[in-house]
Amino acid sequence: MRRFTIPLLVSCLCVSLTAVAQPDPARPDLRQGAYYPEAEAAQRLSDTARTYPTRATWEKRAALLRKGLREGMELPEHPAFAPLKPMRHSLRQFDGYSVENVAFESLPGFFVTGNLYRPVGVAGKHPAILCPHGHSPTLEGRSLETAQQRCATLARMGAVVFAFDMIGYGDSKQCEHTLPKALKLQALNGIRSVDFLLSLPDVDASRVGVTGESGGGTQTFLLTALDPRITVAVPVVMVSAHFFGGCTCESGMPIHKRPTHETSNAELAALTAPRPLLLISDGKDWTKNTPAVEYPFMQQVYQLYGADNKVANVHLVSEGHDYGPSKRLAAYQFLATHLGLDLNRVLKNGQPNESPNTMLDREALRVFTAEHPRPAQAVQGDDAVMALLK
Repeated sequence: MRRFTIPLLVSCLCVSLTAVAQPDPARPDLRQGAYYPEAEAAQRLSDTARTYPTRATWEKRAALLRKGLREGMELPEHPAFAPLKPMRHSLRQFDGYSVENVAFESLPGFFVTGNLYRPVGVAGKHPAILCPHGHSPTLEGRSLETAQQRCATLARMGAVVFAFDMIGYGDSKQCEHTLPKALKLQALNGIRSVDFLLSLPDVDASRVGVTGESGGGTQTFLLTALDPRITVAVPVVMVSAHFFGGCTCESGMPIHKRPTHETSNAELAALTAPRPLLLISDGKDWTKNTPAVEYPFMQQVYQLYGADNKVANVHLVSEGHDYGPSKRLAAYQFLATHLGLDLNRVLKNGQPNESPNTMLDREALRVFTAEHPRPAQAVQGDDAVMALLK
């Protein structure tokens, strides 16, 4: 699929950037922040791509990358998940969709918290979309307007959507966001969130998407690499050959440098192939080179599968680091095409209309309240949570 651009619709609400980490001499096994100069990163990606000219050689590399990803995250082959036993409350119905507050147990004593958006008035089995969020100085993600708008609109299009907290954000206050093994915990929570969505009787397990921005974009492509149940991925303002994530939750464990190989987020995102992948990039952050570096690389990988029509890039050269209206429009179009959603349900004068969406305040979206307290078996504190991750 050819790269295409779309016009800026209105001003976008920016999501704050994660801090750019510098190489840490004490951790030579980590690749963090803007680790490589841009030109060097582009050359490294090009040189690596030449080592797999065929589908067979790429799949050999892909198997190595997945093995390195799991080992670097210390992910067991069969995680000791707790039974889900979802808590659901505060169901509200709006114009074409509903919202309720949800928690379920991931590891024994650790709870994933979020909001479930569902279509109203749409019969049959529905696609599912997981929506991780990016970093923000308020430690709120799913309650921000950008998150609520995309979740509500996707639900109005016919998807069952789950927006869940990063650790340390929203209701997920059992540990700090800077937990040393945050990357592992958030990957496990993402896998368990897919389990939750697929446990719902009206969800079509053959149509599962994931999309998030910034740190949520990292979760998007890493979860897609790890979980074959994901069928469509839209990582937003994150995939880069030179930038490795600026937070512990993205690059705090050695997933990029292994004893057998080194890799980048561009290669890890390519593990989506041949499933549909949309890269949304902009001109004012580390995705500014996507049209010239990361996207052509993705095209080469997808060509090995004869799946050129399943990869795309929307580049918004005048925009910055967010999941604003223009980026949401691109995601809506791509997800509608590849998940069988009804874009016409949200169009007005040919454009997606988000004005029917009801923005709720953060307190209304809270999972744990005086009436619905955090379960007594919940562990508390970094040490206790780290003990779960051994």
